[in-house]
Amino acid sequence: VQLQASGGGLVQAGGSLRLSCAASGSFVSINVMAWHRQAPGKERELVADITSGGRVEYADSVKGRFTISRDYAKNTVYLQMNSLKPEDTAVYYCGADLRVRGKGWNTYSSYYWGQGTLVTVSS
Repeated sequence: VQLQASGGGLVQAGGSLRLSCAASGSFVSINVMAWHRQAPGKERELVADITSGGRVEYADSVKGRFTISRDYAKNTVYLQMNSLKPEDTAVYYCGADLRVRGKGWNTYSSYYWGQGTLVTVSS
């Protein structure tokens, strides 16, 4: 299983960026897909997530500015980031709760991480 993230970069405050993350490999289904971020010297935090049913949740700090969406056919999650602020500067990681096959007919859920993509917002 691989999560491939893309879309980070340098943007001025007030600008926009769109992150993408595609899941590939062998899995039964995708439950939740999410974006997390980790700023220098800080712990990783959840930015937004979206369930298989389309329910979304956002961190208070990004509500009204970021939008998470999902292309179920492409196993891809997006994060549209608008009105970016310098405090949004961080390495952004996608994550996904996947159901994968174990031994025999067993399946189990496991959380997978993509590589980080750096978002830098200049003031």
